[in-house]
Amino acid sequence: QVQLVESGGGLVQAGGSLRLSCAASGRTFSSGVMGWFRRAPGKEREIVAQIRGSAGTLFYSDSVKGRFTISRGNAGSTVNLQMNSLKPEDTAVYYCAAGSTSYMYYYWGKGTQVTVSS
Repeated sequence: QVQLVESGGGLVQAGGSLRLSCAASGRTFSSGVMGWFRRAPGKEREIVAQIRGSAGTLFYSDSVKGRFTISRGNAGSTVNLQMNSLKPEDTAVYYCAAGSTSYMYYYWGKGTQVTVSS
């Protein structure tokens, strides 16, 4: 069975940087979709960034565009999120997700906490 495990969360100051990683076991997703979602306190889960298909088509939420960068590694067995110029509003639990097709997320990690202090 497929498992996704996030790492790299923590506490950073506003304006700082943090790099999240997600490792997949049991399957690779270079031809599918991999992405990062987040859930802030009192809010619904939202998509942050996505990389899709063999061509690596990118998507970013408007709130993180220009600050975050998503990337794949190890032939689709890992997905990373480089977060720069962090804001307190970025504080949330961040989840990685993946799917074997380009339009559906089937697998989810347990999440990692990111806290940005002012």
